[in-house]
Amino acid sequence: QGRILEKTGLCSQITFGRYVRQGRKLGQDPKLFIQDLQFNEVPVRVYQPKATSDGRRRGILFFHGGGWVFGSLDTYEKVCRYLSRESDSVVVSVQYRLAPEHKYPAAYEDCLNATRHFLQHLELYGVDPARVTVCGDSAGGNLAAAVSQTLAGSSDLPKLRAQILIYPGLQALDFNLPSYHQNRGVPLLFRERAAFFALLYLNGDALHMQEVLEGSHIPPDMRLKYRKWVSPDNIPEKFKVRGVRPLRSTDFIAEVYETVKRFCEPNLCPLLAEDSVVHQLPESFILTCEYDVLRDDGLLYKKRLEDNGVRVTWYHLEDGFHGIISLYDYCGFSFPSGKRGLDSVVNFLKSL
Repeated sequence: QGRILEKTGLCSQITFGRYVRQGRKLGQDPKLFIQDLQFNEVPVRVYQPKATSDGRRRGILFFHGGGWVFGSLDTYEKVCRYLSRESDSVVVSVQYRLAPEHKYPAAYEDCLNATRHFLQHLELYGVDPARVTVCGDSAGGNLAAAVSQTLAGSSDLPKLRAQILIYPGLQALDFNLPSYHQNRGVPLLFRERAAFFALLYLNGDALHMQEVLEGSHIPPDMRLKYRKWVSPDNIPEKFKVRGVRPLRSTDFIAEVYETVKRFCEPNLCPLLAEDSVVHQLPESFILTCEYDVLRDDGLLYKKRLEDNGVRVTWYHLEDGFHGIISLYDYCGFSFPSGKRGLDSVVNFLKSL
């Protein structure tokens, strides 16, 4: 399937997809100062409330979604303006390099470098070093989780106050969890697309997509090792009522594993981090949607965090689907549950 996509002009598909999603240029915002800057050579857009503040404000690093392939500062302009205005925070939106032109770990490194830079220069933006949060949706949630894990053990920078993960993708071991089975054909993210994006980010191509979907890309001993964290057994029963696919045993294919073994790196799949890292993580907010292949990634990470004594606020959109937050006020249409989800994020921020 990957080869077919390449023959039919994968590049042109991606270029077209980026064009469609680029978002409109918005005018000035009466309540915000907005400027485009570079943090450690990474392009960022900084949103600062104009109103005077009694003290230092919260800071939010925002990493956009789009499967590591799509998305830009403009695509998430309305979301970032909303977060900055409604939570009275300084928001830094990060334009990380996109796949397939820039493979893993480019996006992760850009987000990490921009975050480090911001943490070193908080006073320039009037931000309280004790209240800086990383936030992202979908692939951006993956990047926020990875950055949060990397910084958890560092002593030379202010500690992150929280991480906000909005329907994050956190693992590429098992594309057959209940939510993948139940929502495999639900827009905006089909099961095949989830594997396709993960492979584009990892390798710059989607070869071996079928084997990855079937699960023959992970050695049995590793599957066993990670089963304590990535398993339907750790998902509450009420999420299985719409059906669970019994696991068919698939033959492991060593040559496929050779091309995707970095899927076992926590910077790519944060759900696989060791407990010693997870228990150092900051207070967390996780948003999941019922009609989303990535729902169970969020549920599994919620359990891991709680098992390691990390405080978690969980918000579940019963009527939500993947990508609903990025559709907030998009081209004039909006979903009430998307606004509810966004407001739950704002409420969490205000509690910090």
